[in-house]
Amino acid sequence: MALFLIERQYAEELEIAAADVANIQRINADVGVNWLFSFLSADRKKTYCLYEAPSPEEIRTAARLARLPADVVIEVSQIRPEAVV
Repeated sequence: MALFLIERQYAEELEIAAADVANIQRINADVGVNWLFSFLSADRKKTYCLYEAPSPEEIRTAARLARLPADVVIEVSQIRPEAVV
């Protein structure tokens, strides 16, 4: 599967409950995407999430079903630390 970086912007500071996380995980599994890691901006209004997915369309579908923004979806390549010069 390909790797994608998703930028999500929120109007308000992000607060997410455990039940919300479980619902998002269920939707991701149903759609066929796999969340790997997320970063939260210092102002708590933006996240950057790394996912595995067959294509950007599945990322957007999962986001829509979970009622999450997916403002930017970029396919990325993995860089191994030993390959960085």
